[in-house]
Amino acid sequence: MKRVLQFLFFLFIVRPVLLVILGMNVRGREHLPEKGPAVLVANHNSHLDTLTLMALFPLKDLHRLRPAAAADYFLANRWLKWFALNIINIIPLARGGVRKNPLADLEAALDRNEILILFPEGSRGEPEQRAEFKRGVAYLAKARPDVPIYPVFMHGLGKALPRGSFILVPFNCDVFAGAAIKWTGDPQSFMGELELQMTELAEQGRFQPWE
Repeated sequence: MKRVLQFLFFLFIVRPVLLVILGMNVRGREHLPEKGPAVLVANHNSHLDTLTLMALFPLKDLHRLRPAAAADYFLANRWLKWFALNIINIIPLARGGVRKNPLADLEAALDRNEILILFPEGSRGEPEQRAEFKRGVAYLAKARPDVPIYPVFMHGLGKALPRGSFILVPFNCDVFAGAAIKWTGDPQSFMGELELQMTELAEQGRFQPWE
């Protein structure tokens, strides 16, 4: 039942919104992984970011996509919790506190050949402004060095549905998917390579700064 509801939600709500209302334009789709284990790493400006990334994949593969999300936000009430766990299929992560291995759930998902969706910036930032990536993705790559990491840059979603807003504004959005990178053997060099790839993807659109 869960997979049926997820399938119907993306077929009749998410895809029409992205393709018809927002006119989503995808470049580099050929770079996206056809199977797991894999990690998608993207910038984060909108509530729509996760849905957009999931919509890039065939509907039959939705159940294999596992966005990492903040437990304190998405498990805050029972309705949002049910939606996040059953329709979006999140892996809830606790912010703060101490765990022996905070990446354990993510590593387990990769061991099940799932595709993770990560936003290394952490919380959603200001519309169309990138923030520095946190190093958690580097430690995940170190723990599973053979798993490919796919950078994805999104533009326009921060204006269509920015942080703090629940009113959708029709605005064209663009998605740029890049070729996979792997663990370089060093967190600093890995993060440098990832940031470079994201910058190159962002520059493909030649977008003017938001006023």
